[in-house]
Amino acid sequence: MSCNTRLRSGDSVLSRCQSIFRNTPKSKQGRKLQEFLNSNIGNLNITDFSLHSIGVILFRYNKKDIFQKFIDDILPNLKLITLPIKFYGKITKTSKNLKLDFDDAYQYSTAKHYGLKLVTMDKNFEKIKDVEILFL
Repeated sequence: MSCNTRLRSGDSVLSRCQSIFRNTPKSKQGRKLQEFLNSNIGNLNITDFSLHSIGVILFRYNKKDIFQKFIDDILPNLKLITLPIKFYGKITKTSKNLKLDFDDAYQYSTAKHYGLKLVTMDKNFEKIKDVEILFL
């Protein structure tokens, strides 16, 4: 299962809620993710799209308690951000030009708008040149 959600970190965006919930600190990706989160705690952002996606997935699998714990633990330590409405019309063009699906185009557009670095495990971002990308 891939969900292409992102947590944003001060200057960064973490990709894939799957990694948040399935990778343990024992795995290499889990350790990298945990290290990244720990080193950026208090300076994190999350897009509304990411938060909603995490909620949809956890509710679908009847993991409402995990979503509540996530909200209780993480929301006090981050800022919720959204792409301003006036930029929604550019998502289609961005998707076509960069060959990104909607969620990747949304995350890219939001990162670009706020001048953020995109932190991801998603190889679709390898071709991006005008937004700094950090691959975990």
